[in-house]
Amino acid sequence: MRRMSKILLAPVCMLWIAGCSGVQTNSGGGNLPQVTVSVTPPSPTVPIFGTQTFSARVTGSSNTAVTWEVDSVIGGSQAKGYISSAGVYTAPSGVPTKSNGNGDSVVTTVMVTAVSQANPAGTGSATVTVTSLNQGAQSGAVKLGTSGGNINDTNSGFCCGGTLGSLVTRNKIQYILSNNHVLAKSDNGIIGDPINQPGLMDAPNTCLPAGTTTVAHLSEFFNLQTGPMPIVDAALAQVVGGQVDANGNILLLGNTITNGVPDPGAPRGGAPVTSASTGQAVAKSGRTTGLTCSTVLATGIGAKVDYFKNCGDTTKAFTVTYTDLVSVAGGGFSAGGDSGALIVTQNTADPVALLLGGSDTDTVGNAISDVLAAFPGAGNLTPTFVGSGSHQVIGCTLPIKPAAVTVPLAAPLSAEAIRQANMVRDQRASELLANPAVRAIAVGKSYDHPGQAAILLFVSRGESQARTPKTLDGVPTRVIEGEDWARQGLLTNEESAHLLANVSEPQIAYALQPGEMERARIVNTAHAAELLKQAEILGVGITSSMDAPGEAALMIYLKHGAPQDGIPVVMDGLRTRVRETSPFRSGRDGANSSQGCRIPAASGIAKTNR
Repeated sequence: MRRMSKILLAPVCMLWIAGCSGVQTNSGGGNLPQVTVSVTPPSPTVPIFGTQTFSARVTGSSNTAVTWEVDSVIGGSQAKGYISSAGVYTAPSGVPTKSNGNGDSVVTTVMVTAVSQANPAGTGSATVTVTSLNQGAQSGAVKLGTSGGNINDTNSGFCCGGTLGSLVTRNKIQYILSNNHVLAKSDNGIIGDPINQPGLMDAPNTCLPAGTTTVAHLSEFFNLQTGPMPIVDAALAQVVGGQVDANGNILLLGNTITNGVPDPGAPRGGAPVTSASTGQAVAKSGRTTGLTCSTVLATGIGAKVDYFKNCGDTTKAFTVTYTDLVSVAGGGFSAGGDSGALIVTQNTADPVALLLGGSDTDTVGNAISDVLAAFPGAGNLTPTFVGSGSHQVIGCTLPIKPAAVTVPLAAPLSAEAIRQANMVRDQRASELLANPAVRAIAVGKSYDHPGQAAILLFVSRGESQARTPKTLDGVPTRVIEGEDWARQGLLTNEESAHLLANVSEPQIAYALQPGEMERARIVNTAHAAELLKQAEILGVGITSSMDAPGEAALMIYLKHGAPQDGIPVVMDGLRTRVRETSPFRSGRDGANSSQGCRIPAASGIAKTNR
């Protein structure tokens, strides 16, 4: 999707926190010295995978040692970058993002802080702006995963663009593959339109074509408004000879490293040999956030996405109903301007989806098999990828990599939810404990239905979950596997807490057991359309249960804050799973800028869309 964000040519505001100072009393009754700390440089810009050395000046104490933090985490994190004890900061592989509170993921800065070891009240900070390597103008044949778009994608002083995703070939002719809304202006492009690199929003003079290169011409696009099912947001642009890397290399997607930065690499060439599956590790390289790595959360998603007629429009022109989207966990997997990027598997670089948009919690794309099937050429030949053999995306294995998607904490349980679950557990205890698969039972939190209580079933590892109930009198069950449970039977809260202390948090997605995908497809086909008629249900697809690892679940994307009362715990024998999110978007209006840039050209402001 095309996304919007502001790029101001006025001086960038610098966030800098002077060192706090004061006198503290320690536990032994002594006074801590009054200390001030300052950090230099105060506001550096660091490219992804790049490094920056910071120094801290401590006054007020002979002890000048400091502890370094990145966004309040000692030593930093994969999402925001790491910092050594010597103050050397290493940026992550993807530009950090955050939710803007309006349903969008937007790029953000990170704060590097030095904390005095003599007095922790003494701190000094610097603000780091992490930048993508995918936005600048390239010389020679351009690598893909880069900034680009239709040279005519301007309107009323605004300009838009996205990512030139990958290279495909059909009948011996090479084409750039990206989104319709990136290359063809959401059905408003004209065959033959020039496609430029970088996009107008990254041109030397924002929104003006000077300094950009025409690398292709729009050849065809799937019509979002009149095309047959399954609808795909995709377009092809025939490359200009010598202007695009003929080997299909994509920035940062290689399996080797030069000076700490992953080299460009091509996806696996030919026709796709795999499709997206729940729990699959994937990566993408895009214009705004660079290289990001995460996990497939759901497949076969039906959802509605709004589109706009012209760059900068604030009133939607039409809505597309998708039936076969792939979602990738985490709003930080992409941001505005990443639309059109190719999503590949981390271990083999196999193409699995074409990124088109997202919400504040997840990214969505079209299944790649649907995309290629939409462009039959002479002899009914469909495009295949220009690329190499199978290889690892090494940037996803480095110590400095985007954040692994964390499991959201289960919402606090109400007293009524706990009371109801306890009542059901007690009534069914004899029946449950008579089941040889169940060793102990308790009450706790459901992860498939945040805010709801679940009856916890502690089972021996390897026991078939077919022998355990999915719900009891409307209360979901949560299956927890272990080797030898120290306590068995009907557990007290304290006994349950003791067992759970040695149980890791559930993953956000699991690989499915054999037969689960087929079972889930039947339920999804039977109920998705009816569920989507409810205004507060934003999408429906197939995922894995967090309460029962290995089991499939029907993923129901629910609008933030909407009640879950009408969503059954089980549908046709399949667990359901609720994920609160914002609406999925392919573009952003002026009031809700997201995943790109939006700035009037006359005043130095440009607009992009993811």
